[in-house]
Amino acid sequence: MTVHPQVAKVLEGAGRVPFGQLPVAELRTAYEAARLPLQPPRPAVASVAERIVDGPGGPLPIRVYRPAAPAPGPLPVLVYLHGGGWVLGTLEGYETLCRILANGAGAIVVSVGYRLAPEHRFPAALEDTLAALDWVQAEAAALGADPTRVALGGDSAGGNLTAAAALVVRDTGRPPLALQVLIYPAVDLAEEWPSMAENAEGYLLTRAGMRWFVAQYLADDGQRLDPRASPLRAASHAGLAPAFVLTAEYDPLRDEGNAYAARLAAAGVPVEHVCWPGMVHPFVSMGGVIDAAAAAQARICDALRRAFGAE
Repeated sequence: MTVHPQVAKVLEGAGRVPFGQLPVAELRTAYEAARLPLQPPRPAVASVAERIVDGPGGPLPIRVYRPAAPAPGPLPVLVYLHGGGWVLGTLEGYETLCRILANGAGAIVVSVGYRLAPEHRFPAALEDTLAALDWVQAEAAALGADPTRVALGGDSAGGNLTAAAALVVRDTGRPPLALQVLIYPAVDLAEEWPSMAENAEGYLLTRAGMRWFVAQYLADDGQRLDPRASPLRAASHAGLAPAFVLTAEYDPLRDEGNAYAARLAAAGVPVEHVCWPGMVHPFVSMGGVIDAAAAAQARICDALRRAFGAE
């Protein structure tokens, strides 16, 4: 399939992102300014609360979203990690998506403002992810949450953090996750898969951009083989949480995401995987201009509701 016409229109108006050419602070501002106009209107939710968690690197900001029409009793929780190559992305930039997921899944969504590289390199963001998960478990009663129904999810770099945290959860005896939601995740920082060359230019995320992100995130090349950075490299994937994996046809990360879904399934992990035709890397957050975003969000919410026992 060729790139979807709505995606083609976005690509026509998208300039080359100057990764490595702007100071990081300026790049972060430009990234947010470019993303927000592509999003749909923000739906109403019951409440949004700003909280501060005691994180391993200091105060860790989070936002807690309660769905507009919650079911009675303690609610399930989705802890969400935003994308942005471990360097970019904010809670504000993912406000719309988190509201949509809260309403669609009928769940509390806890969006995590994890530490960013290059100021805070690997494994700082992963440590913050685990701190947020631990906080949800500790504060479940106060949140009105069900600690037995906690999912973890994220897109791109957030998908990487989700997959890595799922490994740590399994290996440290933390309460099991109901689901790991991996949206076009980066899961192999040690090898460039064929889709990295196939989709190297012209589809928003580029091969050069991905190389730059990894260089900001990791302190040295030896870390590329660490399963906490490259979850595909784990010795075993048996016993991991069930997974919903979404990849996109015109994405440099497509092949490693597809391979991760296959690796999980081969290890006996229940996996639902869809590779969205005609789409590019960040499409799930672009519902203001790409209709497929809403369909993808609905698939994610359906998977969450099933995992939470709501369907």
